[in-house]
Amino acid sequence: MDFEKLIEEQRKFFRGHSTKKLEFRRTQLRKLRDLLRTHENELYSAIEADFGKSKFDTYSTELSFIFREIDFYLKKLPAWIRPKKVRTGLSSLPGKSRIYYEPLGCCLIIGAWNYPYQLTLLPAIAALAAGNTVIIKPSELTPECAALMARMINDSFSKEYFHVVPGGAEETTELLKYHFDHVFFTGSPRVGRMIYEAAARHLTPVTLELGGKSPAIVCETANLEVAARRIVWGKFLNAGQTCIAPDYLLVHKKVHQRLLELMEEQILQFDYRSGSTHYPGIINRRHFDRLKALIDPGKIYRGHSQNIGKINTPDDTDYARMTGRINEQELFIAPTMLVNVEWEDPCMQEEIFGPILPVLTFEDLDKLLARLIALEKPLAAYLFSNNRQEQQKFTGQFSFGGGCINDTLMHISNTYLPFGGVGKSGMGHYHGRFGFETFSHAKSVLHKANWGEPSIKYPPYSKGKLKWIRRLLS
Repeated sequence: MDFEKLIEEQRKFFRGHSTKKLEFRRTQLRKLRDLLRTHENELYSAIEADFGKSKFDTYSTELSFIFREIDFYLKKLPAWIRPKKVRTGLSSLPGKSRIYYEPLGCCLIIGAWNYPYQLTLLPAIAALAAGNTVIIKPSELTPECAALMARMINDSFSKEYFHVVPGGAEETTELLKYHFDHVFFTGSPRVGRMIYEAAARHLTPVTLELGGKSPAIVCETANLEVAARRIVWGKFLNAGQTCIAPDYLLVHKKVHQRLLELMEEQILQFDYRSGSTHYPGIINRRHFDRLKALIDPGKIYRGHSQNIGKINTPDDTDYARMTGRINEQELFIAPTMLVNVEWEDPCMQEEIFGPILPVLTFEDLDKLLARLIALEKPLAAYLFSNNRQEQQKFTGQFSFGGGCINDTLMHISNTYLPFGGVGKSGMGHYHGRFGFETFSHAKSVLHKANWGEPSIKYPPYSKGKLKWIRRLLS
């Protein structure tokens, strides 16, 4: 494909000002929503073929986000695109000040494989709602999903407005040779650096949604039953292949053993077996081998009984036999908790992004927070505590992209909260109004009257004028 021609066609269409019209934007959003609903069964089939994700998880963690976001934009856009009146300073009177949210132009969205619909289409929806033209480059690691999105969108939208470019790293590299008005990338910090460097050559603004080692902290005051259920769900959803999943667990020594026992019970109750419709495989052999290498057999938590020989149950219904299980053919790794973990262990040196949960202990929250603050800022963080002071320390001292107190993952479901990283875990944010603003330029305009203007700002200057200027501008 001639990328230069495609981008120029999008720029030409954008300069025609059609995308700036409210009804045009709303019509295109409705069209995309209806398109996705029409092809909903195909969307389920494609993601199941790519890595075994269930219909329930696909709807609850992908399509529901997309439908909700579109409906939110349809409702809010009329107010958002209206010029916003703000106060005018004394020095600019008589006059009126307004902020105009204008679209940036031609935007590139580089999607991710772990949630191939949500993490590709949500930023695209924000860009379209803001009045831009959009090119999507979906992940090549989910080829069925990428092919389906390309077929649906490219057959239904004009390429000068909204187009999908399938392919791999070669196509991404080629696209980044050209100037875009915004580049949005979701993926690893390693690739994020390359995206940032390529965009910098054109002074193109970027949004980077990356990752990092996101901790979950369980204090002595926590409700352990609730913590166990929510941590197990948040960690092992999508087989741990979630950028905001708890990457490792920090538990107060006094409740450490009890929490492990409760999490063991939850893992069994949630039925994370090989072949389960709600527990997919690892995306590919490379990631499978990487995860396999992080598992230290001597540190696998085998269950509170540790009496494997006396248990007469099938392998996949008993925790002691299930945990740590690996199926090479199915790219399956069972939920695996690692204990007696040290900060220097291999599993603590990189983001895990899989169903392996290292568990460490602590005694003093202040010392723990000091240690976490010295590390790279994570994309997410979670605290389980019923102590207000502990909660205040967590939110006031510890910097992270976003997170929860007494839950995991669910902050991402609130359309009124921004989603994004900080430091090495990313830059910029989106979701709801924040996505609209990411893909817009807030243009400031002062509407000045033709009368009543003081003459003191104009030359020649004098001590008297300086005296009045100091009063006006202070």
